[in-house]
Amino acid sequence: MAASVDVRDLTHAYGATPVVRGMSFSLAPGVIGCLLGPSGCGKTTVLRCLAGFEPVQGGSIAIGGRVVSSTDVRVAPEARGVGMVFQDYALFPHLTVARNVAFGLRRAAPDEAGKRVDAMLELVGLSQAAHAYPHELSGGQQQRVALARALAPQPGLLLLDEPFSNLDVDLRARLSVDVREILKASGTTAILVTHDQHEAFALADEIGVMHRGAIEQWDSAYDLYHQPRTRFVADFVGQGVFLRGVAIGRGRVVTELGELATDNPASMEEGASVDLLLRPDDIVHDDASPWQAEVLGKAFRGADFVYTLGLVSGTRVLSLVPSHHDHAIGERIGIRLAIDHVVAFPAAAAA
Repeated sequence: MAASVDVRDLTHAYGATPVVRGMSFSLAPGVIGCLLGPSGCGKTTVLRCLAGFEPVQGGSIAIGGRVVSSTDVRVAPEARGVGMVFQDYALFPHLTVARNVAFGLRRAAPDEAGKRVDAMLELVGLSQAAHAYPHELSGGQQQRVALARALAPQPGLLLLDEPFSNLDVDLRARLSVDVREILKASGTTAILVTHDQHEAFALADEIGVMHRGAIEQWDSAYDLYHQPRTRFVADFVGQGVFLRGVAIGRGRVVTELGELATDNPASMEEGASVDLLLRPDDIVHDDASPWQAEVLGKAFRGADFVYTLGLVSGTRVLSLVPSHHDHAIGERIGIRLAIDHVVAFPAAAAA
């Protein structure tokens, strides 16, 4: 049965070095969450605390309403009802696929275990590989076996530690979608740890962006991209650049590409310098526009180009343009802003 997760004021350190700093988040049963952040931000340590591999030095962790970690409580990993999928798969090379999946069902009756193995292999689309050995499978298939093995004992919570890092980019993208479908079909609560925002967006319902041991923002992928609450989140999630502007009151900002109304007017004093977040899809190619930019670089992506454009001030911005608009390096093109969510940060925050 899917379990809820409740992490409150979690703190952990290695020696005198704090790694997790007063972190809190919660997940409802059946929800897929993600801890997203750069290397060294503490996300894997949080996963190890959830699994019971590390003690907590402050705060608490509850799974399914039961406290499993606190300064006074430490439930053993095997008694938490938690499954884990590692980045290196950790399959037993001398066991068949079916026996790998059955490994966590040793206490079940043979008939029940066999039925559960069959059901898990069908769920991950590997029924035909039951008698194969891990070395006979592709990397993607091995990861599916690892997922089936983790799901077989019906854990209340599944933890996934960078599960696709050993796979190529295309397979990673496909498997992220497949794993989400498998988790939703099984109704399992899960937490993914990754530094790859594409994996996070494809797999998770809710995402916490981590920085220096704390969650900067816990939100949907859409809101992290379009409505980041901190400059770090704005910079880490998605492609984007900052355009300098000046606040003129009533939440409006003047920039070299025109005047805009921001989503957070209360945070800006009149006359203050601010930086506006611009995504590539916020800048539209428009030959009739009075604002011009020089094409400094371009990356072909099939259906579109991502242009690097130089403004008069020297600021570089990105623009997503349909690929039938093929402009040469050095050419000047017309552009205009088309922003649904105008997010501004104090210019001083750049430091």
